[in-house]
Amino acid sequence: MSVLEDDIAQAGEICAEALRAGKRIYLCGNGGSAADAQHIAAELIGRFVSDRRSLPAIALTTDTSALTAIGNDYGYDHVFSRQVEGLAQPGDVLLAISTSGNSMNILNAVESAQKSGVLAIGLSGKSGGELHRVADLSLVVPSDVTARIQEMHIVVGHLLCALIEHRLELDDV
Repeated sequence: MSVLEDDIAQAGEICAEALRAGKRIYLCGNGGSAADAQHIAAELIGRFVSDRRSLPAIALTTDTSALTAIGNDYGYDHVFSRQVEGLAQPGDVLLAISTSGNSMNILNAVESAQKSGVLAIGLSGKSGGELHRVADLSLVVPSDVTARIQEMHIVVGHLLCALIEHRLELDDV
């Protein structure tokens, strides 16, 4: 297995273990990464492949009132960290998505997560940026092309959903 494969498998196990323990998965990103955060959360809340219980996953990109109020009052760099601070509990997981790994609002969300006892998984590309350094687990797509990174991010997201469903199905057997 490659390093990325090993890291994806580890991320899937971390997420499944958190969900098994009654915890939540939070997701955040900007632009296309925001769409990926919402897409992955929807796969977990609804279903990916298997008919199974709904899984608690929340994309921090969807509450426009929170985003605009926090952006107005604290600045855009804090739109996700304030939500993590207010919502996340110890044992939850944050999936922080940034193609460059250097988006300040994503880095602040990771910092807030770690202060709250939330494990932060970074999903980036290129060199991984600062996110690679600060995340508890870093998944770095080995490309410098933003379009290829974004394409792989949704593949990784789908792999995580499949791994989570598989691990939780094993618990139900």
